[in-house]
Amino acid sequence: MKTTIKNATLALFVIGALTTKAQKVAHISMDSLVMLMPETKTMKDVATAYMKELEKTSISMDNELQTKYNDYLANEASMGELVKKTKQEEFQSLQKRIEEFKQQAYQDNQKKQQELAAPIYEKAKKAIEAVAKEGGYKYVLDTSPGNVLYSEPTEDILMAVKKKLDTMPLANIPGATGGVKDPKPAPAKNTAPTKAGGK
Repeated sequence: MKTTIKNATLALFVIGALTTKAQKVAHISMDSLVMLMPETKTMKDVATAYMKELEKTSISMDNELQTKYNDYLANEASMGELVKKTKQEEFQSLQKRIEEFKQQAYQDNQKKQQELAAPIYEKAKKAIEAVAKEGGYKYVLDTSPGNVLYSEPTEDILMAVKKKLDTMPLANIPGATGGVKDPKPAPAKNTAPTKAGGK
């Protein structure tokens, strides 16, 4: 009885090992794929506009502080102690607000970039999944720098996935106006064979 169980267990182990060996594995650089997608340029444009808006506010706040400080220096000699103290407290309060804004702006900018990139990566993953299923791949490794330290040679499916992406609608980038348009398919040409003699 023990021998039968041992043999059955060994058989299952061998079958499992053979099945694992037969599984197809492919690889793709997600970074390279995303760079090929037209939505990436739209994402960068929206992210740049958002960052410029934050920078504009930050510069305006810095200028306000500098103007007030210059005014304080110019009139310090004629100020009473109470006015001086009040002005100094204003500087400290404004400086604190500027620092808090810059910290928040950095966090908001990071969050915005993640929000903009999300639909692009989601579309890319769907395309990879579709190609993997069509090609019978059980695993697809991301070979972007820093993600894979070592792997046996596998099939690169980058161009197959790029081709699949071209058949999919464009990802919706939050905040994009106009942006990239869906490519219109060329009108089908009449390819019916003509009869000899023009009949």
